[in-house]
Amino acid sequence: MASRVRVLGSGKSHKNDPNDARSVAIAALRHPGLVTVVVDDHTRVLGLLAKRHRDVARLKNKPACCLHALLAELSAGGLASKMTVNKANSLLESVEATDGATRQRIVTATELVDDIARFETQMRPSKKRIGTAVVASDTSLCDIRGIGPIDAAVILSSVGDINRFPTKSHFASYNATAPIDASSGNHKRHRLNPTGNRKLNHALHIATVSQLRYPCKGRHYYHKKLAEGKTGKEAIRALKRPISDVVYRQLRTDARRIIS
Repeated sequence: MASRVRVLGSGKSHKNDPNDARSVAIAALRHPGLVTVVVDDHTRVLGLLAKRHRDVARLKNKPACCLHALLAELSAGGLASKMTVNKANSLLESVEATDGATRQRIVTATELVDDIARFETQMRPSKKRIGTAVVASDTSLCDIRGIGPIDAAVILSSVGDINRFPTKSHFASYNATAPIDASSGNHKRHRLNPTGNRKLNHALHIATVSQLRYPCKGRHYYHKKLAEGKTGKEAIRALKRPISDVVYRQLRTDARRIIS
């Protein structure tokens, strides 16, 4: 935009500091499509809380993966069910330390369990703070099946003002649920869109996968796409788009309600 201002103003697009500053200022003042800079609002609080919770969860995942590997060495098959601190401790108590290597594995595994317990202790109040902040935002996103307080916080903080997206298609392009055409000849197909806001895309992915667990419209739509010959991944990507449209519609409705 600044380049066009320079061309229209002088007929040349060459840059220097004074002309560049002037052209940028003119473009910023006159272009209606630019986002206005505003003071941090409640969505910024949601973003900070969601990021902290996600960072602690990632810290927890590292010792959890190491613990899975150690438990598999101590007991055939390791911990087959979902890991919890109590289940891991029960398995460790059942292992007989017959040699030095086994004893060291038990000591290391016990330390990893303590690390996981510490991170879980940090995540509980974090999750509670997110729930309180989401309620304070007066959003109805949690009414959508598959979206909980954490995903709602991620969506709200990533979107900001929903009115900056004129249509649901603009919103889908931003969150990368609008697929990319990868057709060849008579074979029509679409592939994953690697661009867009990945945090927002991941939140919509969690909502999509969650809907597959329960009888609902999303699950019915998924099986419909499977019946049409799509693979499981293609059907999930197809389902993410209508979920994106539902989220967009809900956010627009909330924005109108809050204004009124």
